[in-house]
Amino acid sequence: MRSFAASDRFIADMRARKLAAGYVFVGDEAFFRRKCRDAIFQHLVPEDVRELSVYDMDLAEVELREILDRARTPSLMAPFQVFFIRGVKNLYGRGKHDEEFGAIKEYFDDPNPDAMLVFVADHINIPADVRRMDMSDKERYERIRETLGDHCTVLEFGRVEEGDAVKWAVDTAAAQGVKLDTDAARELVDSLGGDMMMIANELEKLILFVGKRKRIGLGDVETLVLAAKQRSFYELTDAISSRDRGRALEVLDAILSASDGEEAAIGHLYMLSRTFKQMLVIFERNVRDSRALWQALWQGFRLPPFAAEDVIRQARRYKSRRELTSAIRRIARADLALRSNAVSKRLVLENLVLELTAEPKLQKAGWLQDELPV
Repeated sequence: MRSFAASDRFIADMRARKLAAGYVFVGDEAFFRRKCRDAIFQHLVPEDVRELSVYDMDLAEVELREILDRARTPSLMAPFQVFFIRGVKNLYGRGKHDEEFGAIKEYFDDPNPDAMLVFVADHINIPADVRRMDMSDKERYERIRETLGDHCTVLEFGRVEEGDAVKWAVDTAAAQGVKLDTDAARELVDSLGGDMMMIANELEKLILFVGKRKRIGLGDVETLVLAAKQRSFYELTDAISSRDRGRALEVLDAILSASDGEEAAIGHLYMLSRTFKQMLVIFERNVRDSRALWQALWQGFRLPPFAAEDVIRQARRYKSRRELTSAIRRIARADLALRSNAVSKRLVLENLVLELTAEPKLQKAGWLQDELPV
């Protein structure tokens, strides 16, 4: 599968110990970073010396020269060292960075053969269709290729095409002796916005859920995934539609404190956007009960049964189509902020909730005012 080619090749190289001195992980898809990190642990760093062999460092907190000096110095306690270097965007901020790139060149001209440097450029978003890549992300990517790319192997970790995500889910379940129906796999991928980290986590739960039955159907996805994942989002939209700012922020904090946390922020926004779009259809078609709801919402865009009455009630709290389309535009704006160079994903989401819970007359001066197509 094309979407998985870069990570699969990296894992194969780790298994064969065909190592480069440095790598750059480009892209905000956390699923691939986790896969590659796990491969490094499995094939290069024994568990009993892992604490002495693996370093997680951030260029916002540690000078690059200090990291390079530590990488250059052999360890008496660990046979191989791995340095995960986050905050790569700091190498491309304002001002000159000739000294840093000179130090990088100096290190890679004579690297320590018992060390690996992994630069994590997760501030760049690579969509499944690279032709739709944001111009600012293209420029950032090219600067990385022209600098770090001269010394390191660059790996692209972009968003996964829907077809590849569906096939991965089916194949992963099959590898554990479980049949995942195709329509169930599509619903799993669609309901989680194609976020591979969330898809992997929920698929693991589904496999445990079906147990000896060894088959995952559409009903299982609707029962477990949608109920578990969307229930909290319906609580969030309930608080938002009620203009209950305190409760909305509390629910958001609970969502972000879950196991996938801020790593799944884009997936969270997708689900929030989906719910508001469902409310827009409900509002426009004047749906008043769950019986009419199934006619108004088409296959693949329907609500789980437990949420039907709640979302109908939430939609009816809005007084005009304009309020709902404004909310959808604000969510789209927040999505762009996350995919750009957001300092804090949590801050973007919290500001979005503040905007969505403001009274309509107060939203005119909001920080997410820029309108985008629905």
